[in-house]
Amino acid sequence: MLVEVCKRGAMMAGLILGIQSFSSAQTWEVYDHNLNMTRKIENDNIKLLSESVRVSIVDQKLQLLNPQYKPFYTLKGNKIYQFLEPWIIVSEGEKYGVFHEYGEEILAPDFDEVQTYYSQLLAKKGSAYYYYDRGDRKVRTLGAFDEAFFSDNGQIIAKTPQGYFLPLSKNPNKIYQKLEVVNDKTILAQESTGLGLINREGEYILDPVIDKLDHVEGDFYFGFDAHQYMLIKATEQKADIKYTSYHRIAIENDVMLEYIHGKLRRVMKNDGILLDIIGMDSVRRMDKEHYNVYFRDHKVGLLNAEGKWDVSPSENITKIFPGNEGLYAALIDGKYGFVDKAGKLRIANRYDSVSKYTEGLAPFKVDNRWGYLDKNDRIAIQPQYEEVGDFHRGIAIVKKGGKSNLIDKNGKELLGNYYRRISLTDDNYYLTEDEEMFGLVNASGSEISIPKFDEIRRENYDHILVKRGNKYGLMRESGEYSLPIYYKNIIYDRSNELILAEDEYIPPVVENIEESKKKKKKGA
Repeated sequence: MLVEVCKRGAMMAGLILGIQSFSSAQTWEVYDHNLNMTRKIENDNIKLLSESVRVSIVDQKLQLLNPQYKPFYTLKGNKIYQFLEPWIIVSEGEKYGVFHEYGEEILAPDFDEVQTYYSQLLAKKGSAYYYYDRGDRKVRTLGAFDEAFFSDNGQIIAKTPQGYFLPLSKNPNKIYQKLEVVNDKTILAQESTGLGLINREGEYILDPVIDKLDHVEGDFYFGFDAHQYMLIKATEQKADIKYTSYHRIAIENDVMLEYIHGKLRRVMKNDGILLDIIGMDSVRRMDKEHYNVYFRDHKVGLLNAEGKWDVSPSENITKIFPGNEGLYAALIDGKYGFVDKAGKLRIANRYDSVSKYTEGLAPFKVDNRWGYLDKNDRIAIQPQYEEVGDFHRGIAIVKKGGKSNLIDKNGKELLGNYYRRISLTDDNYYLTEDEEMFGLVNASGSEISIPKFDEIRRENYDHILVKRGNKYGLMRESGEYSLPIYYKNIIYDRSNELILAEDEYIPPVVENIEESKKKKKKGA
């Protein structure tokens, strides 16, 4: 059975190595960040698990390396299965073990499963589960269960045919009818007396006496007990009932509403009243923070998450959308335009579709083509595209003929070619893709490289890692190569501020002396 890494807890993102076989040892050229070679490391196979954790994998021996790439600790096992900081999970056959990244054996590789949660470990051998906490540095047996796992709040939930247990709590033998993971603070518990909430210490912060208890979002719950509705906020140490009512509260179309004597009276937020007003007919959620509120006198307004009107209730509008830059898209008589905060029409409703204003321009659609409007209802860029995006730092992604390009706010196309896909990266560059190859465009819209690489990734300014076939190189922002596409691998050791370029090591051929003599005789 494979290692089961618990996805419920925090700190679950880690480097999954999945090393299935060991490569032959390699030669590494070590460069500083100015790409001056400082030295070579011979006959080694180095992996960086994090900025500070380095491992050598040679002849099925796993060794942790110091910043000078010298071994200081040998790990058991013959494979690194997974690294979840600070835990190094190793495997040997179908068994798994765990070491701390500083070089300390926690669990020998003879377990069937391993789960992690911050500084805690949960391991299974047969039907028995074992627990380790870095705080007390002890491995202890929890018992035999059909299943056990970390909840999001760090408690362990275990299950047997008799029911559910919390083996880390003060009462590990207490049986629950049901335990359900809700968030990183609480567990929803069910007993014969009702529903309640349990914190990370395994103690009730809301006694199990509630008839109905639903998690709304974050720390908030919606409950019903006998004839009373309640809104509850549950933190790590306590649960507060923030609002109670004997009038009906219901969640309709993802909106919480309160009815008084059968008529809609209040729009509710997680811990109380968002809007209390007479004459409402219905409410529609537009996004996480906005609502269209419809009134019986045929007005509609756009309400925000603070209970304020982004657009005051106005007549002759079918739908109002969350806006930007003081203008809000509105559907009026089957066509789209823009209204201001008072609900007054500012951009005429003559478009098939529109989107938000960004940087003074808004996408609009007519005759199945998209263009851009300015704030004076003038066409800034003619409708000619199948799809358009928002402007970001003066650049937008557009699509024509099924392929994409970049344009500036004057409508000028910035790339000489259209590509199958263009994506904005987190560092404001653009990744281009065509025919399963990748290229890069800088934040100003200048093309660094057309799509011609199997992989491309910016490591730092003027350091762009590229791969073609099975070889790696480094490219500058100018598109010139600082390291040729030659290396088997290139990795960045950020804590050492070094770059390691892997060159395949070919051991010298040592000819057998007797065979050499025979060859010489035949040649004579």
